[in-house]
Amino acid sequence: MELVREHLGRRLGISGPQYTVLAAVAHLQGEQGASVSAVAKTLHVSSAFVATETGKLAQRSLLDKRTNPQDRRGVLLSLSRAGRSEIRRIGAEIRSINDVFFGSLDAKAFAALSAAAGALVGGSGKAVQLVGEADDDSSAALEAAE
Repeated sequence: MELVREHLGRRLGISGPQYTVLAAVAHLQGEQGASVSAVAKTLHVSSAFVATETGKLAQRSLLDKRTNPQDRRGVLLSLSRAGRSEIRRIGAEIRSINDVFFGSLDAKAFAALSAAAGALVGGSGKAVQLVGEADDDSSAALEAAE
């Protein structure tokens, strides 16, 4: 999947992670735009990462950023006219890749895959927390020994 994202990013002149962010914004933007935190939550990355990458995409005129009228501290993201054009330009290729990627799954298998992926994401968050707590305990033990 990472190689596919890198390939699609190269087709747009951006990195694979930037392509992933662009695709997430396209999916989430609706009429108002997507918040940085919504994109970060969807991609399971930090808001700082999304802010950095969307800044680069805005510099390339692929994304529009505007102040959130409900919360002036926040930013809403949406595809720019150029961003929509670029996604349309490679749309047939994206569909072909998705057809190959997911074509062997019927609706039931796709639902099961989605549920399993969701469970893995939830478990990974708990695992990261557990590792962080173990690291904190190790650091505290080392400091106490000194």
